[in-house]
Amino acid sequence: MAVRKQARNRRRAKAAAATVRRQASRAGDRASEAGARARLLARDARDRSVARVKDLGSQARDSVATSRMPPLEPHLCFVMSPRRPIPPVIMSDSVRVATYNVHRWQGANGRSRPDVARAGYVISELDADVVALQEVLRPLDLGGAGDPSEDPLCKLCDELDLHLAFAVTRRHRRGQLGNAILSRFPITAISVLDISHSRIERRGALAAQVGHAGAGLGVIATHLSLVDRTRHRQVRSLMEHPALNAGPAVLMGDMNAWRNCRGSQVLEDELGLHHNLDWPASFPAGRPMVSLDRIYTRNADVVEIGHHDTPAAKKASDHLPVVAEVAVKAVAETTDR
Repeated sequence: MAVRKQARNRRRAKAAAATVRRQASRAGDRASEAGARARLLARDARDRSVARVKDLGSQARDSVATSRMPPLEPHLCFVMSPRRPIPPVIMSDSVRVATYNVHRWQGANGRSRPDVARAGYVISELDADVVALQEVLRPLDLGGAGDPSEDPLCKLCDELDLHLAFAVTRRHRRGQLGNAILSRFPITAISVLDISHSRIERRGALAAQVGHAGAGLGVIATHLSLVDRTRHRQVRSLMEHPALNAGPAVLMGDMNAWRNCRGSQVLEDELGLHHNLDWPASFPAGRPMVSLDRIYTRNADVVEIGHHDTPAAKKASDHLPVVAEVAVKAVAETTDR
């Protein structure tokens, strides 16, 4: 009897020891996973910080390189229509819009030679009616004394039958850097807003009215500051622009909303939001984790929104495009408000 009791106790002790070992193993696995996640987050935070420093450093180098030239203010460079005759495109009550930071056409790592065709293929994939582009580089070595038709982006828009407007924000060692609006609809009005509010960062917004008589859409393309206080002032300037306050409108761009701040809070409170739970992550393109690129509306509704995640998009820029279907309200509805 005693022998059986001892054997039973030994079995129980072995079972208890095995249970403890399993629990310890699971705890070790959880600790390893937590450590891996922590290391990944640390690397991402480091990469984001490095990217911010590089961007400011690039602007500082450009400023030094061009310090002997007259100061540059954001301004409109050109507006172009497709050179070949195209049938008129009538705006319906649903418009597909997109915003895309093309990273100076230099690919995901920012070290490649500028190649408009690489990001241009992604733009063709979007099949959008209106596209807002940021960090658009217009090269210095254009033929014909700076003829816009020699710009690779202009040639791309000709191939895609898109109207184009480009506004320069600052000088870059390779040319002019700024914002662009591409549209299937005619561009009927255009303006540029200087929202720099800082001696370090040159920032601008390109505003346009696209469409035709009886059906139009206000479009603002912008690239906001890295600094929270400056970004808030920029947002307040944009909210007062006529393009956002005269009928249906969209505000699109790289908002640099790394975290919730006063600027992004104003946008969330005063403009129309999407119906998703979260903004689609768009940066970095290879493993998107941060929602920098956003689309807001006024007198229009975002029906659907998401990032454009294709193999080509992951290689063409460090940002993924963000695309939205927007329901445009009738003019009568907007004037009644």
